[in-house]
Amino acid sequence: MNGKIAIVGGAGRVGSNAAYALQLGGIGEEIVLVDVAAEAALGEALDLTHGRAAAGGPQISGGDYSAIAGFDVVVVTAGLRRKPDESRLQLIERNAALFQEIVQSVQAVELAPEAILLVVTNPVDVLTYLAAAELGWPPKRTLGLGTVLDTLRFRSLLGEALGLNPSLVEALILGEHGDSMVPIFSQLRYDGQPMAELPGYSEEAAQRAFEATRTAGAECLRLKGGAGYAVGLSIRDVVSAILGDSCAVLPVSTLDESGEFHRVALSRPTRVGRAGWLEHVPIDLSDEEHRELARSAEILRETLASLRAEPSSA
Repeated sequence: MNGKIAIVGGAGRVGSNAAYALQLGGIGEEIVLVDVAAEAALGEALDLTHGRAAAGGPQISGGDYSAIAGFDVVVVTAGLRRKPDESRLQLIERNAALFQEIVQSVQAVELAPEAILLVVTNPVDVLTYLAAAELGWPPKRTLGLGTVLDTLRFRSLLGEALGLNPSLVEALILGEHGDSMVPIFSQLRYDGQPMAELPGYSEEAAQRAFEATRTAGAECLRLKGGAGYAVGLSIRDVVSAILGDSCAVLPVSTLDESGEFHRVALSRPTRVGRAGWLEHVPIDLSDEEHRELARSAEILRETLASLRAEPSSA
């Protein structure tokens, strides 16, 4: 699959896992890892290069921003961790400032006109909004990983809870990549069949799987210092849809400049291709799911308002 991919934050857990997932998937022809820890990025690239004889895949190297001129996809995974006694808002403010520096550094490079920005750094919905609405990256070429990871986790945990093959579980989480994420229970399917019709299915089991999904990031942080493998696979799926121009429908976070969810970035079913995000795909929601999605959007607006980037009401 042709295309060049830059990973900003490529020496970190998420960035290096994403590079490995892309390598194993044979996605792209070249990957450059950019990081303030320049030697660590070179080391990650070297380690990955040593496996090319077994895995094949793209050429991988470390470099600075000048190395990504003409690239097709820029994935931003760089972020800061919370300090002791630091509030969530303070962390958001610090990550927003770092993210702005990164975007400005990328914009200073002669990028190809079709370059797509994939935001992974948290809070992903807030930063996706800032990139598309404040920092000059064209909205259609700005995607956040959003609830792609949450959806992958939900499918996997549902399959485990119900004794099903996770790859055949059809499930979806929308809204914020955060506490207000919305599980779409009304659309649960297994190999095309409504999951509620399966022997052994229960609403209680599905709810427990969702609660485990909602707290999965915190649990990975508690047990091993942070997530990496599943998020790497999620990044691979989005980059594959972009470079392959597959028009795959994924729950990425996007800024819609009109409609019910305008003036906020959040995840909805979205068709993704070489030009970025192409359109939102309508989905039947229950009344409660629709209310919860609207609530998730309002929570994100309130967070943006706290950064003085957006009024708190639509």
